Amino acid sequence: MAPGPLKSPVRQLLEDRLSSLPMEADTLFIESRERARRDFADLLNQAVRRIRMAPDAEELGATLLDAAAQFSTGAALFRVSGDIAILERIRGVPDAAAFTMLEIPLASAAALASAIESRDPVTALTAPSEVSAELIRLLDHPATGRVFLYPVVVRSRVPALIYAWGSVQGSAIELLGQVAAAVWSAIPEPTPPPDLVGIAPAPAPASSWDGMPADEQRIHLRAQRFARVQVAEMRLFEADAVQSGRAQRSLYEALGKSIDAAREIFRKTFFASCASMVDYLDLELTRTLANDNPDLLGKTYPGPLR
Repeated sequence: MAPGPLKSPVRQLLEDRLSSLPMEADTLFIESRERARRDFADLLNQAVRRIRMAPDAEELGATLLDAAAQFSTGAALFRVSGDIAILERIRGVPDAAAFTMLEIPLASAAALASAIESRDPVTALTAPSEVSAELIRLLDHPATGRVFLYPVVVRSRVPALIYAWGSVQGSAIELLGQVAAAVWSAIPEPTPPPDLVGIAPAPAPASSWDGMPADEQRIHLRAQRFARVQVAEMRLFEADAVQSGRAQRSLYEALGKSIDAAREIFRKTFFASCASMVDYLDLELTRTLANDNPDLLGKTYPGPLR
């Protein structure tokens, strides 16, 4: 029988190349998978390390949320106070300032209440009855969307809750919440002073703490919490500026943009609605950033709000 026609060199080259493609594809897939695993492990390790280094509950909350935001499209941190969840920080939205200190009654958000009561992660539909009509409106959640809730369980209670949406890597966020809870458990519980308003210089004469209406007390507590959060975030995200500002006795010049933004929100949110309000932001800047030395704020610092 006559031999078949010889293959051209180009055809032979193409056939050899095609036969090797499956093996090369498998190799690329394995390399890509291993690289993704290493990157994920590195990201998770860095987040855990930062959480473990947090010196207090305020910076711990900020660090935890930043870490959770790396494993989701958007995330928020709620502090739990009685029957209210207070939104302290949020990531993944255009205007985070619009959400400052939003309060969600747990009675109007069944999913949040369930996560706190069960102390287990909860997946919920983005329905008004589940996460509240206010969050649906502010976050523009789709009607058929889902959110993921991760309670931070500290000493058998839930002082904080992570709220995540979009593309969420739940196992990572749950792990971060557990690490944060362990760190939080080692932080001494703060002892509130007997007269929270009395720490202010020259408070309004009308208002000793015990004599305040409950609603007015809540405004003062929210203002104090806002001040602690703002200053904690300056310490966390602008650590170099804080250090240089202290060294040069000019913290206001080093952090002017952040301080001015916080002062403006404090003025509009708290001073405008409460005649007895105290500038807790000034007190926190002096105590935490300036180490109780007002001179470190610098000569250009405008002083307490009036």
